[in-house]
Amino acid sequence: MTPPSTTIMNDHGSTLRISPDVKLGEGVKLHAFVNLYGCTIGDHSSIGTFVEIQKGARVGARCKISSHTFICEGVSLGDGVFVGHNVTFINDRFPRATNADGSPQTEADWTCQKTVVESGASIGSGSTILGGLTIGAGAMIGAGSVVTRDVPPGAVVAGNPAGPLPERPED
Repeated sequence: MTPPSTTIMNDHGSTLRISPDVKLGEGVKLHAFVNLYGCTIGDHSSIGTFVEIQKGARVGARCKISSHTFICEGVSLGDGVFVGHNVTFINDRFPRATNADGSPQTEADWTCQKTVVESGASIGSGSTILGGLTIGAGAMIGAGSVVTRDVPPGAVVAGNPAGPLPERPED
């Protein structure tokens, strides 16, 4: 059940799937067609339309998660993180449907790679973030980037694979 301080946005018959094990902070805003299970969402964060956040994921306080984003198990976002539209986090660099013997894989057959996005970081729309990485505090990821290695605090990176830009733009 959502706490009384949670705002359900655009709730004109829209679908929200929030499992009972979700921990929602105070003042969280949830838009239509959200799928949340086993995750934690910090105070005053906003979760956009068509967002899925899986079990074990953590979204800090005052974060903005834009529409069509996928935050998988093992992802931890610090406070004040911005995630643009259609961002995908990946927690398995070698995914397989079956084991060597042809049997379907289960949770016991792989190891979740943890990803940490530190406070104040910004991830541009359409980016893909591979598992097992750290994106440092205040870092900025350009739109459409594929992040394949750690990003230092305050760095600005873009491209495929994402690499440093010569200078950080003025705020």
